[in-house]
Amino acid sequence: MALKVYDTLRRALVPFEPIVPDRALVYGCGPTIYGDAHIGNFRAFLFFDLVHRYLEWIGYDVRFVMNLTDVDDKTINGAVSAGQDIRSYTEPFGESFLNTCTTLGVRPADSYPRATEYVDRMISFIEILIERRHAYQAEDGAVYFSISTFADYGKLKGIDPSTLRAGARVAQDEYDKEDARDFVLWKKATPEDESASAAWNSPWGRGRPGWHLECSVMSTTELGPTLDMHLGGEDLVFPHHENEIAQSEAATGEPFVRHWLHVKHLLVEGKKMSKSLGNFIVVRDLIDEGYDPASIRHQLMSAQYRRELNFTRAGLDGSRSAVQRLLDFEARLDATDTDPNAGHTHLPELAHDLTARFRRALDDDFNSADGMGVLFTFVNRVNNALDAQSVVRPEELNATRRALGGVDQVLGLLEVAHASRAVDDDLAQWVEGRIEARADARASRNFAAADSIRDELAERGIVLEDGASGTRWKVQA
Repeated sequence: MALKVYDTLRRALVPFEPIVPDRALVYGCGPTIYGDAHIGNFRAFLFFDLVHRYLEWIGYDVRFVMNLTDVDDKTINGAVSAGQDIRSYTEPFGESFLNTCTTLGVRPADSYPRATEYVDRMISFIEILIERRHAYQAEDGAVYFSISTFADYGKLKGIDPSTLRAGARVAQDEYDKEDARDFVLWKKATPEDESASAAWNSPWGRGRPGWHLECSVMSTTELGPTLDMHLGGEDLVFPHHENEIAQSEAATGEPFVRHWLHVKHLLVEGKKMSKSLGNFIVVRDLIDEGYDPASIRHQLMSAQYRRELNFTRAGLDGSRSAVQRLLDFEARLDATDTDPNAGHTHLPELAHDLTARFRRALDDDFNSADGMGVLFTFVNRVNNALDAQSVVRPEELNATRRALGGVDQVLGLLEVAHASRAVDDDLAQWVEGRIEARADARASRNFAAADSIRDELAERGIVLEDGASGTRWKVQA
């Protein structure tokens, strides 16, 4: 089965067909860096990461680009309120976003274009649209895209063209999602824009680009006139992505995107997330509560991206148990004895089955939920096989390890768990010393002292496991 994706434009599950076989040009609508991205945002960004990882895993040469919007109404309002210029105001939020991406295991994009770095290209783009009679300068000094000149306007959302309000204009960066009007490409500078250093010279006077224009220019500059895949949240379908299509195809004369994929909104405890409800959560909040990054990653990827995901603390506790189960399984593989002369097991068949079934799941529109289900079924089956035969052939154990590692290249759960639980050399040396002291206490039958040492280690998040081969330890979330 080849990869199939649900294309928002075609409203159907279709084969993924990039322009060039074995190459994938992917653009993800990134955050507006006027505050910390919340877990709803990161549901989308972790889906972007899943796409990035899986396309590479199945052999595509991926060029992945994600923008950082650093100039729009929100960033300017924030900068003015803080008494800062727009660069100083947005820079910390951009750094915070990228740091959180690293914490959650999001692979770096090939490029993170920022809108303010592409203003000259945006001006040139607008000039092309004016020359082709798709844009005009209005009496308010701004330049607008004329939706009446683009016959296919509304095709992504499925809007009836006869309902469009041709000639009516909107200048703000966000507006009623069902109100189709000529949208702004270039906004006349206001005193607030000037005070935030968010205004540039142009043929139409001092001003700044409109939000919708920014993504078209950044994506086509970085990836060319036609993208293989454009990713974003479902709230961006209209007007943002609709407007991207119109202005991009009007300017280039080429199809803008071959495949549109949109992530469904996240609920928190069954409700839409909002600050007024007190359920607005950023990743740092969860880490401060004691949840580890791998558990957060698991929870946010636990439902297929087009299906509703209700984020709950109970669900997060379940994700923590799931990640620990994977770590325990990996540790069991590492501790399994091998012998070239041991009897044969079904481990190679189980490993092959994992890879095949996992690929079938992800080929079905990146179904991460089914992919995780396949993985944990594999864990159960291998554990049962090891219960029946604790000494196995090294090549069979290695096949099991390779299959697990291959799937984790896509899911990233063990990868993130290890990164977040990494232990520095000084701590490791201290732990080993305390374990030796505990062994001495037990040998002397001083069980109170041994228990005290175990408790001391537990306070540092170190869990001990006593077995026939000695005491092993691990970092517990």
